[in-house]
Amino acid sequence: MTATASSESDATTGAASRVVAVIDIGATSIRMAIAEIDAQGTVRPLENVSQPVSLGKDTFTQRRIRKSSIEQCVRVLRSYRQLLREYGIQQPDQVRVVATSAVREASNRLAFIDRVYIATGLEVEPLDEAEVSRITYMGIQPQLQSDPRLSTERCMVVEVGGGSTEILVVQSGNVLFSHTYRLGSLRLLKTLERFNAPRTKQRAIMESQILRFVAQIREHVATDSPVRMIGIGGDVRFAGRQLLDDWDLTGLAYLPVSRLNDLTRRMLELSEDEISQQYGISVQDAETVAPALLCYLLLARAFDQQEIAISDTNLRDGLLHDMAIRDVWTANFRAQIIRSAVSLGRRFDFDEKHARHVANLSRILFSELQSEHQLEPRSELILYLAALLHEIGYYINTRSNHKHTMYIIRNSEIFGLGRRDLLLVSLVARYHRRSSPQPQHEGYSTLDRNGRVTVAKLAALLRIAIALDESRSQRIQEISCRMTNKRLIITAGGVDDVSLEQLALRQNSSLFEETYGIPVQIRAAGLRL
Repeated sequence: MTATASSESDATTGAASRVVAVIDIGATSIRMAIAEIDAQGTVRPLENVSQPVSLGKDTFTQRRIRKSSIEQCVRVLRSYRQLLREYGIQQPDQVRVVATSAVREASNRLAFIDRVYIATGLEVEPLDEAEVSRITYMGIQPQLQSDPRLSTERCMVVEVGGGSTEILVVQSGNVLFSHTYRLGSLRLLKTLERFNAPRTKQRAIMESQILRFVAQIREHVATDSPVRMIGIGGDVRFAGRQLLDDWDLTGLAYLPVSRLNDLTRRMLELSEDEISQQYGISVQDAETVAPALLCYLLLARAFDQQEIAISDTNLRDGLLHDMAIRDVWTANFRAQIIRSAVSLGRRFDFDEKHARHVANLSRILFSELQSEHQLEPRSELILYLAALLHEIGYYINTRSNHKHTMYIIRNSEIFGLGRRDLLLVSLVARYHRRSSPQPQHEGYSTLDRNGRVTVAKLAALLRIAIALDESRSQRIQEISCRMTNKRLIITAGGVDDVSLEQLALRQNSSLFEETYGIPVQIRAAGLRL
């Protein structure tokens, strides 16, 4: 696109519209999508570009990215930078650059990120597994909702990448399960290299490796009720383009598993060069297509699929949607995160009525004391989740249960939460009792100042909420807060006697006083102090 064309595009763009870009640094290629987002959040694609790279082969064989591969990426990103300028994309909030497992797992990932920034000014954000799941959901959910065959059925979304396989189970808009498995096409090729297997044995070796993960997935995804498999990712899109003449890459298409089997068999019989020449794809893509298709095929068979739905949606679609809503957790998405947290609590036999009530009281306190804590809205969800899960450590032992709680949360998956958010939830829950946050405490010491302040403020609110349900009867349903004579007065409606809560508050309010610098008291509605 020329600078003149860019000017014409700008002239036709409404004042409220903005042009943005997302760049996905993957295992075998660097892809960029440029789009226009209007005032209503509608995304209109403008251009998509892709260049092959060999990051995955480096990381999954040597655990680090070679210098030559880093410079190859720099050259690609410099060319993308020029295209961004032609579209008038120059501000940091107009572009998001992400990297997946090939960068995330490299021992020299920081050197890679720094080199890219020095050479191009682009800041690379390695995505963890939870963030990839969240963005995948953002991209695929509109298509599931619009397809009558899938809108209410249990759907298993599968993406086989170079380094990992993402599984997301959704039904009626609700996320039932999400997990990332260390199963990928480049990892399978690494296994073949290690065995130095002849071509006649390669399929059997890969099938053995894949079926180990398929068995795990079958344990995690219940097979006692029907499930529809949806494949996303470049390799399954390649299969769709080869086998479905009427697929226009919009919406979902349905691919018979028998035809996928035939194509996979042909791919496995060809060399990488033969695949590249016959099908007009890059050598990097030719390397991964056969192992990836074999993964999709064995998964389809394991779940008794006669056909699989395939989608043209990808990580960049989800990222653009994310930019359209400006990284705000929507009400629906918050509900998915809470649902996942409740499922975690149930696995550890938590007192659900008490947990939900404390979480609701925490939410009210967060709202009532906004002028005191001045935290961003997404911190309210961190507090809510910590309140839901603050007692799951009892499943392990009553002694040091707050530390067990932190360990469980930090080493679990809550759909939609990245590692930093998960750490914040675990720390707020950890400080629901006993000592205040200390610089030497595990996890807490890794936070920056803003993170430490957020944890202290939220944990102080959580302790107050817990004290308000000391009876575990959920009898205090309504509370209001006001400042008077340099004290915080919490008024409890619908009760006549709050002596039990007053005692609990005296024992649990020290962190609040340390953090906010004000004492706190509770009284029943209608009583005067």
